[in-house]
Amino acid sequence: MIKLKHGLIATSSVLLIGMSAAQAADYEWTFQASETSGEPSFKIKEEWADKIETMTDGRISIEVMPINSVVGPTETLDAVSAGILDGHMTDPSYFSGQDPAFGMLGNLVGAWSDPYDFLEYMKHGGGEELYNELIEPYGLHNISAATFPLESIPTIEKIETIDDFEGVKIRAPQGMVYNIFERIGASPVNLPGSEVFTAMEKGTIDAADSTVLSNNDAMGLHDFAQYPLYPGFHSMPMIDVAINKETWDSLPAELQTTLETSFDAMAYDLIARLKEQDLETLQKLKEDPDVEPIDLSAEERQKFRAAAKKEWAEWAKENEMTQKIYDSATSFLESRGLL
Repeated sequence: MIKLKHGLIATSSVLLIGMSAAQAADYEWTFQASETSGEPSFKIKEEWADKIETMTDGRISIEVMPINSVVGPTETLDAVSAGILDGHMTDPSYFSGQDPAFGMLGNLVGAWSDPYDFLEYMKHGGGEELYNELIEPYGLHNISAATFPLESIPTIEKIETIDDFEGVKIRAPQGMVYNIFERIGASPVNLPGSEVFTAMEKGTIDAADSTVLSNNDAMGLHDFAQYPLYPGFHSMPMIDVAINKETWDSLPAELQTTLETSFDAMAYDLIARLKEQDLETLQKLKEDPDVEPIDLSAEERQKFRAAAKKEWAEWAKENEMTQKIYDSATSFLESRGLL
């Protein structure tokens, strides 16, 4: 036994546990996400950071920061490379300006109708290997690829056909989704997700490519956007869970495995929980007399995909990596009867 301050008595084993906990923070990291702190998906990412601390007996501590808290959403790639951030959990489409391959693999718009098909491609169809081939020269390593359920489109305008997008001012990040909305006659506006609420409130935009139904509702978008398009049909962006490559390479193998296993589990948990929240949100919106969710017909969805496929083929010509991504993704889709 050892006598502690204030007359407290502890066994040596308890003391050793306390010493171990005090020394446990071998790695303290800051990751920036692409959502605001109030969005359900952000809270799920925070929960998983806490779980990883538990799984590693406190050796790894990850603080997840909301969008714009350290750098802008298009700057996290460079910030992780430079060591300003340790990692990010974000949509690679933000980096399309540096290489169109980020936009193509980050969000092959119109390709996926089921998030689990996308995860199968990334984890077992060669997607993550291709993405690391793209990202590692920038000084990052992809630990895991996650995604959302198909995104909803909150809109002020009532859209029941693809032709109804003609002239609609829709928020879209730079890259493939921006170009495809142009193809169907919309007038895309390049804004970060954090500015969607203000832009819609002021009438700067009529609609938005802006995350899943429950996230949009949590942001209050349906106060203005009374005709949300749900289920989604267009966008299902990848969430790149990446870390500085030098940091990754220096980690013990057992911690690398724990991180890979944990973030892979987060990917599936994120989809299931957001889907449940989306369905709960949908029921609430259906009961609201001021909101009318709209489900596009299969025929209209096919029109959008036809426009998207033309854009994929154009992007494939950009460079060697975009051609690799096009060949890989379309081969996978064809092998599963999804194209």
